[in-house]
Amino acid sequence: MELTRTALGAWSGGRYMHFGEPLSEERYIACIQRAYEKGVRTFMTADVYSVGEADTMLGRALAGVPRSGYCLVGIIGHDIYPGKRDGAKGYLRFTDARLRAPDQYGEYLKMAAEKSLSRLGTPHFDALLLHNPDSIGYSSDAVWKAMESLREGKLTGRLGIAPGPANGFSLDVLQCFERFHSLIDEAMIILSPMEPWPGSYVLAAAAQHQIDITARVVDYGGIFHDDVKPGHQFGHGDHRTFRPAGWVEAGNAKLDRMRPIARKHGLTMLQLSCLWTLSQPSVRCVVPTLIQEVGPDAKPIESKIDELAAVGADARLSPLTLSAEDCETLRRIGDNKGCMQLKGGNPGYTGEPVPDQWPMNNELAAIASRWGLDPSRDLVCTHPGT
Repeated sequence: MELTRTALGAWSGGRYMHFGEPLSEERYIACIQRAYEKGVRTFMTADVYSVGEADTMLGRALAGVPRSGYCLVGIIGHDIYPGKRDGAKGYLRFTDARLRAPDQYGEYLKMAAEKSLSRLGTPHFDALLLHNPDSIGYSSDAVWKAMESLREGKLTGRLGIAPGPANGFSLDVLQCFERFHSLIDEAMIILSPMEPWPGSYVLAAAAQHQIDITARVVDYGGIFHDDVKPGHQFGHGDHRTFRPAGWVEAGNAKLDRMRPIARKHGLTMLQLSCLWTLSQPSVRCVVPTLIQEVGPDAKPIESKIDELAAVGADARLSPLTLSAEDCETLRRIGDNKGCMQLKGGNPGYTGEPVPDQWPMNNELAAIASRWGLDPSRDLVCTHPGT
């Protein structure tokens, strides 16, 4: 099955990523099933989440659904078999030289894909993405030859890449598209009206190479769910506490400026964000993080699922659209250029390469030039936290 406009990610619900209140097992499964019943048809899972438990739970939730009735996207790339955690940085990428040589990449990826499918209770993915790659994952022929073998082996219908976990990687994604576009069908990036930068830099290349984009974090840390207000109390360990001070207040100020457009079209703020994002070149799917915020008066996650589902899985059947003028107004309000230090290859990093950051090189500089980017202007932090 092809990607649909709306998707649910297994990282939602707080069980495997620390956002809001962790759902009970029963409620988590019920939320997945509710999403399907309401019309969401794409489901995404990563094997690293709770070392495979997210796969298992998604498989249980969808066990009664005909396999042809939903699009299943798997995400692999952190070595959890047996793997070694690199302290707070988590599991090593499978390409780490401490784990294996390039001629062993294929063996690892095949094993990881098969184990994930076994937990999910299905014989194949519709798409399989390379998760949070290091610089090797973006540029290595050995990596993408190994990925291609998974498609040839019928473990997946399509291949793709999912940069992260933080924002950036624009030049690296462009490099990957240029080198391996004959293999890459999909890519998942961070993109929303509050974060058009830097993800929008890769959209023209995706269109040129006919690569479908899935946009994550469309909710902007919960701001577009409209229940994270100034003074919001985040739970202990919530990932959003690592954002810069004042981001909730700044986000809400922008949100209020966007409200007239939402009211004009009868949309919730989440739906407004989804539609803006889906209007961008090559974006085919949105997958916000669905969060049950802490506290008895928090908006139920079930209502957030209903809002997402109402966007519609198929653009041909959905009446919800935004005009080009509306989209440009939202982009200007949400413009975040220069708001943070970016990950991946960029001129702001001059140290030794680490799994999520590395210095610029001549090839990345040439790629920037080909796509009309000036790294010293377009990929640097100029006003942090805005």
